[in-house]
Order: sequence, then structure tokens, then C-alpha cells
Amino acid sequence: VHDRDELAQVVAAVRHVEEVSVEEFVDGEEYTFDTVSIRGVPAYYNIAWYRPRPLVARSNEWISPQVVALRHPDQPLLERGVAMGLAVLRALGFETGFTHMEWYQKADGEVVFGEIGGRPPGAHQVDQMNYACDLDVFRGWAEAVVEGRFSQPVARRYNVANVYKRAEGEGRIVRVDGLERFMHRHGDAVVWDNLLPVGARRRDWRQTLVSDGFLVLRHPELDATLEMADEFGRDVRLYAA
Repeated sequence: VHDRDELAQVVAAVRHVEEVSVEEFVDGEEYTFDTVSIRGVPAYYNIAWYRPRPLVARSNEWISPQVVALRHPDQPLLERGVAMGLAVLRALGFETGFTHMEWYQKADGEVVFGEIGGRPPGAHQVDQMNYACDLDVFRGWAEAVVEGRFSQPVARRYNVANVYKRAEGEGRIVRVDGLERFMHRHGDAVVWDNLLPVGARRRDWRQTLVSDGFLVLRHPELDATLEMADEFGRDVRLYAA
């Protein structure tokens, strides 16, 4: 429904229905707001950027989805999302533990709440947080729950990209092209190569977030991080048969 005329037509068509559920389609960039909180106050927080947004990534097999943990989550572009995330924690009365929120930022700057869970994110995003700050968020989470504190200093050194690959074809991985060249160019930035090896059976991309493996890379500058992530997604290809 795009205008009042279309809305009137739809309303007329469903007048016989006693109760109708209506949802807004939100178009915008999608981010996370992740926290380890103690007595309702974040002791550590992280913002990651989905490239592209999951609705697109989960609908197109050829895409190599990216999740990018941002080195500067306190930048003005994201401050409305952070404020909303803090308000959500207060509204829920959340006390101590891990939270994972997803939210949207529309082209006009409006922020829209997506969802929140009292749990860490999946797809190795907590590992990503560790690489961004050279700390152990798993240990910090346990310490927060058991001892009510988060003692590790948080030094945000890197942007970190998780890039997930999907093989072409079905069956077992028979070839990986472009990885050696990529590692020669950017190996110093790669902190984890978790691609499926040759001989491994390809996974069902609709049933897993990590697809047929992934690479984790990091860099202090966001533009350099995104350029390497895009290059890996474009030039490294897995084949199955």
C-alpha cells in the first residue's frame, strides 16, 4: 500500500475480516546494538552494520553477506540508534546479561526498532567483538553475570568484517578460486579463515547464517575494511559439484 487510494481499496476488501494485522515495510540500513549490561547499564556495547540488510542477503544466493563491527559506535550517525537501544533496555527492565538488538535507520534519519533478545548474536559476531577490541567478551559476559562487573578495558582499535561465502553448485567443495591472491594482498588484515575445505559437503545456505564458511578481517579505517570485504566477496569463489 503506497497511498491513500490504495489503502481505501484494501480496507474495502477486508471489511468482512474481524481483525487484521498490519505491518510497515521499513526500508533503510540495518544495524545491531549489542550490550553486556550490569544492573540495567551497558558495561560494554557494540554496533554492527549488516551489508546488505538481511532481507536482501537471505533472498539472494549469490550475495556474500557481511557483518561489520564498527570501531566508532559513538559517531553522530548512530547516536539515535544508541539512544533507542538504551531506552529499550529501560523499558524491558533488563538487568544483567547479554542483549542483541537489531534496528533500522531510514534515509530521512528516523530510527526504527526491529527486535531484541536477551542473548548474544550468532554467526560468530561475539568473536568479531573480541577482534575489534582485543578482549574476551565471553569472559566479560560471565564476569558480569557471576561477579557483577566487567573488568577488561575496552579499547576500540579496529573495524571488523565477517564475510560469509556461498559456494556455486551442489555437493562437495571441489575448488576455491582467488583465496591465495587475496591472502597475498591482504593477509595481514585477516584474523580468521574459516572457509569450508575442499572435500567438505556444501551447506544449505537457507538454513545457516555462516553459509559455506567465512573470513574475518580487520582494519582501523572503515573504508579500507569495506574495500577488503567487498574484494573478498567479489573475487574469492567456492565451487561445489
